[in-house]
Amino acid sequence: MPDEWVAVALLGKTRGNHGELTAVALGSKPERYERLREVYLFGGRGVSGTERHEVESTWFQRGGLVFKFRGVDSISEAERLVGAEVRIPAAERDPLEPGEFYQSDLIGCEVVDRRTGESLGRVESWQDGGGAGLLVVEGDRLIPFARSICVEIDVAAKRILVELPEGLLDLNQR
Repeated sequence: MPDEWVAVALLGKTRGNHGELTAVALGSKPERYERLREVYLFGGRGVSGTERHEVESTWFQRGGLVFKFRGVDSISEAERLVGAEVRIPAAERDPLEPGEFYQSDLIGCEVVDRRTGESLGRVESWQDGGGAGLLVVEGDRLIPFARSICVEIDVAAKRILVELPEGLLDLNQR
């Protein structure tokens, strides 16, 4: 995904008769979706390239997110958006508290053992593993994203210093 975009949801099936669509929220703050006014859709059944859409409303129902886009007022109009990825410009992300990081900002960071100075590779992806989650590092290494292990994080420099417990790399291979 280009650095300038951040995915916030994935559109699912149509809902109701007025062009609403269910969605899987990719963020953990429901109030963020209430503030969305303009989004960009990528992919889906009938979306070619990038399409700008004005958000008429969003709400959560039975634990799922629902989108209503202005000008999408029927099931047939909504069907072409099924499967699209909902993105916003990265500059519009909510500000974070000190010590918080967006998962997407961690991708590409070099992971360095603080004790030895050895590079362990770059973060390729994120894996939910309960608790704090796991950094997936080149070579199929899994490193818990915990403050006691990831002791210094500089996303601007794309560098994470870690202090690994003895034997962790031997255990955490995918």
